[in-house]
Amino acid sequence: MTLSFRSKAALMVLLTLPFPVLAEPMHAQYLPPDELSVREGEPEQQQLLQITDYSVVVGSQRQSNQQPIPVTSPLTLRLKGKPMNKGATISEVLIHFDGESKSLKKPTYDDSTRTLTLFYPATQYRVLVDLLRNEKVYCQFLSYANGHVWADLHTGTVRAR
Repeated sequence: MTLSFRSKAALMVLLTLPFPVLAEPMHAQYLPPDELSVREGEPEQQQLLQITDYSVVVGSQRQSNQQPIPVTSPLTLRLKGKPMNKGATISEVLIHFDGESKSLKKPTYDDSTRTLTLFYPATQYRVLVDLLRNEKVYCQFLSYANGHVWADLHTGTVRAR
């Protein structure tokens, strides 16, 4: 089988194109710089969800078997959406807000329930609800072989008015 001149030229152009050794996550442009080199290699897992629905849950509980009796009012955002990347199984994101701790728990993804759980300081509640009301919002979760995880909520690119 002989190739035409055009086919040979097209093949030569394709062979000279840079071939990426590592595939970047779909929304890599939203990751902060990796100044501490904690993102080693490709992510073992990426979950990318476009948020389509959300609900706010403000609870109230009182544990009567403890002294003094603590009264708590947990605040949770429940996000639902559609997976955006190949292999993504995520269907729900639970965001818990903490107004008291000095450090937050790390993000976790549960394959069995297809739920990503995030923890944010209570001061971020208003920012997140404003994003959900006014923009197209995505949630991404990346986990690496060295145990590092990254999760975020971000908008797509928005034109300034």
